[in-house]
Amino acid sequence: MNYGQGGPQSQWDPWKPQSQQSWSSGSDQTPDWAALAEASESRHRRRKLLYIGGGALATVAVGTAVAMAVVSADGDNKASNQPTNLPASASIPGDSSNPAPSFAPTSAPPPLDPKDFISSAKKDTAPLGAETLFPGTRLTVGTTVYQKGPTADTKKCATAAQGTLAKALDANGCTRLLRVTYTKDGVAVTVGVAVFDTEAQAGKAKSQADKGSIVKSLPGKGVKSFCDGAVCRSTTNAYGRYAYFTIAGFTNGKDVTTKDTKVFSTGDDLASFTFRQIHRRGEAQASAAATNG
Repeated sequence: MNYGQGGPQSQWDPWKPQSQQSWSSGSDQTPDWAALAEASESRHRRRKLLYIGGGALATVAVGTAVAMAVVSADGDNKASNQPTNLPASASIPGDSSNPAPSFAPTSAPPPLDPKDFISSAKKDTAPLGAETLFPGTRLTVGTTVYQKGPTADTKKCATAAQGTLAKALDANGCTRLLRVTYTKDGVAVTVGVAVFDTEAQAGKAKSQADKGSIVKSLPGKGVKSFCDGAVCRSTTNAYGRYAYFTIAGFTNGKDVTTKDTKVFSTGDDLASFTFRQIHRRGEAQASAAATNG
């Protein structure tokens, strides 16, 4: 038996599969098994190398795809957070064609001064009377309650004044003198409000009043005569076109001394209340004027 020798030789191609090999038709020739084994091993190694190389390429491709996806995601985030395709503010439609409305600077008029309305008879035109300034039947100051007594209203100011006050009132053009009396616990006080045409007249009358310038006490309605010869305590003030006075003492005729704090506090309470009432009169008229334009 001849192994691979003699006669025509078959052409073995180690890169072709076995089914495609051309063999001689001679009956005395047999395949070269060693060559076949070597060819098979060569094909096996080639496929293995191709497979490994393809896997590496696939890995690189996948890695590239992931990297591209990451970059793409970052780009999307940047695009959503930092728009770059918007027009400049100056070119936004409507920005210049519809400007914000502008208004001329304005200022509210200053509030009206209540004192202006009580400083002149021309402005101080609201109804005036003892019941207007001193309404009700009692007066409460803090926790102290004073009972309201008689009231009086006269255009002859001197007749309701004592001492040098009568002269001061007449000399400065007093037009009315309103009086009211309040009492509490044996102490009585009369308030007298002298009305003038101007603030200057009222101020001058006040400045001319001295220790002998007092308003006459007003008894009646169960209030006995007081400060009728006894020593009493008096005050003198002015606000606007009004000068106002108080005289306070005991209803039993007792003289007032510096130790009689009850008499002093009663006179002070009524003087303060009178000031507030005159000021409220100005406030009411100022408010009405502002409302009516």
